[in-house]
Order: sequence, then structure tokens, then C-alpha cells
Amino acid sequence: MTLEEAIKTAKFKDIYHRGVVNILYVASLIRRHQAQLLKAYDLTVPQFNVLRILRGSHPTPCTVRMIAERMIEESSNASRVVDKLKEKGLVTRFTSELDRRLVDINVTEKGLILLGKIDLVFGSLHCHVEQILTEHEAHKLNELLDRFAAASETMQDDAPPR
Repeated sequence: MTLEEAIKTAKFKDIYHRGVVNILYVASLIRRHQAQLLKAYDLTVPQFNVLRILRGSHPTPCTVRMIAERMIEESSNASRVVDKLKEKGLVTRFTSELDRRLVDINVTEKGLILLGKIDLVFGSLHCHVEQILTEHEAHKLNELLDRFAAASETMQDDAPPR
């Protein structure tokens, strides 16, 4: 199915407009697929993202601010996400030994085990991508997306004032 069929439109301003809409559409598809897979583990996409961030820094703890800065999608409610994960026993919160004003967050063993299970399921998503793209195409896609991301950072500076 083409993008035009999927969103039921025949016209784009130009090929660049189509490209941006296509990126947004595919990102939405991937996010929905992720959300569906994570539902079986009683996790949301932001909760999963926080757990992955904590696993990446494990055993070194992170502050909520560090987590918020590393999240794929900006989130002003990173603290609330951490609270939900703590209720599930997947993370711990404790006062920092270095700075009593900060709260350190760390993934628990239960959280690491859950991530290991999810990794197996998400492996199927990666295999699906391997069936769609050659390794060369995947490199090229990453190169193009990296360029787009770098350019997007400067687009924020060009935003019109409110």
C-alpha cells in the first residue's frame, strides 16, 4: 500500500512534503506496533523507553532530568512515568548520595528480566525490518535520518515567534 492509499490523498505540495508526511506516518505505524506488543507486558511506550534508558546506564543510576533528556519523545511527565514503574517494582527511587537534593532512579532486577523478555519479542520487529531492507539500504536509511535529525535541530531555531 502506498502512502497516498493509506492516508487517502492524491496530492502533496512536492516530494519533500510527501517525504515528511511519510516519515510521520511510518513512525506512527511503528509506535502503534510497539504499543500493541508492550500491552502484553502492561507497559506503555514511554515506560519501556525509561526502562531501556535505565538499563543502558545500569548499574549507574539516573536522575529524572537525565531520563527526560534521553527519551526519544520529549516528555514533561518523566517523573510520573518513573512513579508508575516504581509501583510495578521495575525501578527504585532513592536520594542521591552525592547530592541530597537529587533523586536517583535505577532499574530493578525484575525490570531487567522484563526487558530481556521484551527483547525477544522485539527481535521479531527487527527481523521484519531485515526482510524489508538490505544491509546497504538500512545504512543509507540511517544516514538520511541522521541528516534529517541534525537539520531538524536547526529548524527549532527558525520557528516563528509566538
